[in-house]
Amino acid sequence: MFQKTSFTTLIVGVFVVYVLHTCWVMYGIVYTKPCDNPRGENCILPFLAEKPRLQLSIYTSLRPNADGGHNLILKADDFDVSAKFERIVNVTLPKKTRNNGTLYALVFLHKPGVSPWQDPRQVHFVAQLTTYMLPKPAEVSLISGDEQVEQENQKPPSVDPASDLPVSHWRSRLTLNVVDDHFRFDKESLPSDVHRYLRVFQSGRRMVYLPLLFVDELSNRVKDLVEINGSSVELPLTVAYDTISLGRLRFWIHMQDAVYSLQQFGFTEKDADEIKGIFVDTNLYFLALTFFVAAFHLLFDFLAFKNDISFWKQKKSMVGMSSKAVLWRCFSTIVIFFYLFDEQTSLLVLIPAGVGSMIEVWKVKKALKIQVFWKGLKPTFLFGKLDESERRTEEYDTLAMRYLSYLLYPLCIGGAVYALVFLRYKSWYSWLINSLVNGVYAFGFLFMLPQLFVNYKLKSVAHLPWKAFMYKAFNTFIDDVFAFIITMPTSHRLACFRDDVVFLIYLYQRWLYPVDKTRVNEYGVSYDEKTKGKDHED
Repeated sequence: MFQKTSFTTLIVGVFVVYVLHTCWVMYGIVYTKPCDNPRGENCILPFLAEKPRLQLSIYTSLRPNADGGHNLILKADDFDVSAKFERIVNVTLPKKTRNNGTLYALVFLHKPGVSPWQDPRQVHFVAQLTTYMLPKPAEVSLISGDEQVEQENQKPPSVDPASDLPVSHWRSRLTLNVVDDHFRFDKESLPSDVHRYLRVFQSGRRMVYLPLLFVDELSNRVKDLVEINGSSVELPLTVAYDTISLGRLRFWIHMQDAVYSLQQFGFTEKDADEIKGIFVDTNLYFLALTFFVAAFHLLFDFLAFKNDISFWKQKKSMVGMSSKAVLWRCFSTIVIFFYLFDEQTSLLVLIPAGVGSMIEVWKVKKALKIQVFWKGLKPTFLFGKLDESERRTEEYDTLAMRYLSYLLYPLCIGGAVYALVFLRYKSWYSWLINSLVNGVYAFGFLFMLPQLFVNYKLKSVAHLPWKAFMYKAFNTFIDDVFAFIITMPTSHRLACFRDDVVFLIYLYQRWLYPVDKTRVNEYGVSYDEKTKGKDHED
């Protein structure tokens, strides 16, 4: 029985087990067993249930333990835990911070009228208000040479923009949360993730825990960072407060720990920001949907990759296949890879794009029947010859590309000229890559049309890799879901929907030209030829 199990079935089985295991782990994170003892034995009771008067105080300091002094930047005397607010305060930066140093925020929840350092029942949290990143290169107009100015009175940075040394950046947002569930913890089943945030004191025979104060680090996005220079004496800080449920707090703690672990493995602030965006820009319901969508996207990506490699590995003939479409896919994936590299995109996106580019180059080698011979360090390329059926396919392919060129080339050239005149770039290379990738995103689907034209002329679709094609089609519709719930460039979002139109036309051709055994299959042979070859054995 196990010998007959296919590799695809095995992968799908592992995928199902992975999804079920992840669901069980997520349930264990968001669900906490409450203490159900009616007499309160072995229970840790909430201090907020007594509705005490509280004060919120926020200080800044050069050190996390406040050694060397601290400054009060915000005070809420009669702090209401259930009332959300958002305030903007101006923070004076010390000289050390302006000189590429750091600054911390010390958040206290304590008894009103008492210094937080003298209150034994205070809770506090230390958050870093600065982080280090490479400065963004200046963008200039390649025609006039004028630099882009974001603000009229922008002052020159203290660090050379061309420097490859990280500089201090200001986190302009501080998000605070307090759990208001009045949850009764069981001593025997206290979650380990909450334990480090829990401060407990004895009140008679009862154990009481102080308010669970939490600073949301996931809300610190790269887009909110402001570069600090020597003249930045004062910068604004948005302090936002809201309540949070215990389940959401535990989930957020696990996500922050995961992001921190990635940073310890070498992920930069920008790499981690890609992951933060998944959690911050969507609510929990969309987040759950995102997980299942991403899991299926990964499965279909793997199956499409497997079947696509198998198809091209065994392919001997290019009958019915558009070689121009193969060349275009290779060119477009390479352009997108260099564009992502130029934009310093996360490695989570850059590495798969690089692997995909190498696979497309291998496909071009198979499609054009290229053989490479090495004489020392000098390569020699030998191109294979086409048979009569392949030459007929090539004629249809060339005719379709000639019609497309009348529309495609003027649009791409016009878009590149417009960008050169009205937009600003870091360099001529950056303008070239951006112009090419905009052409790929905006008009790339046009290069799928030659294959449709070849199908129309041959009145057949038997030559296409339908297994790999269907997996990619499923991923196309999954990308449509991502286009709504994930933050992405508008051009990429439109690129997701344009592929749907081409896919529907492919399906129509599949219905219009049903496959029969006399037509050439994806390996360049027909079923009738196989049958005739076996007549002597029957």
